[in-house]
Amino acid sequence: MSRVLVVGANGQVASHLTAKLKEKGHDPVAMVRKEEQVSQFEDEGIETVLADLEKDFSHAFDNVDTVVFAAGSGPHTGPDKTIVIDQEGAIETIDNTVAKGIKNFVMLSGLPSDGPKNTSDNMKHYYYAKHRADEYLKGTDLNFAILRPGRLTDDAETGKVRIDEHANASSESTDGRVPRQDVAEVLEQIVDRNNLSGQTYYLIGGDTAIEDAL
Repeated sequence: MSRVLVVGANGQVASHLTAKLKEKGHDPVAMVRKEEQVSQFEDEGIETVLADLEKDFSHAFDNVDTVVFAAGSGPHTGPDKTIVIDQEGAIETIDNTVAKGIKNFVMLSGLPSDGPKNTSDNMKHYYYAKHRADEYLKGTDLNFAILRPGRLTDDAETGKVRIDEHANASSESTDGRVPRQDVAEVLEQIVDRNNLSGQTYYLIGGDTAIEDAL
């Protein structure tokens, strides 16, 4: 089983992911920025590392087999912070992964990141940042996968999704929605199966069991 660094582990999807990785026998390492965020993971027996995407965080990559980038600046920050976290933070995470000789990388992106020109003005900077980070990853020799989920919800986990390898999913009857816990389960199964051959997965809610959809 893998020792998996989860960057942005305090996020809603990522916190579900760390728990799922632990349940499946992996050894997750939750990268968090604040001391007060440590206890929620340590109470579950999950190792943590304190690191900040806006500073030198290369120490977080020691003795790691796989990196999952699941950090995000959040919906209430401006374009400057989005570029720092979602674009430059992701790119530096990729660079640290390469520098440490780690081969496996999973990127949590967003569904419109393939075509951010068509997004609303208030979200355009976010999806451009995600898009640039995704494209940077594609230019590396890493074993990687990019997951682009639709609109995230707090609905209960269903275990059923629709996964495409093209970007038409957002027009479906679910309006592109997908529960965060289902996104976390897809991420866990990508790590578990080592589905890291350069795929980009477009994810929304659906009727297919996750293990069959991947």
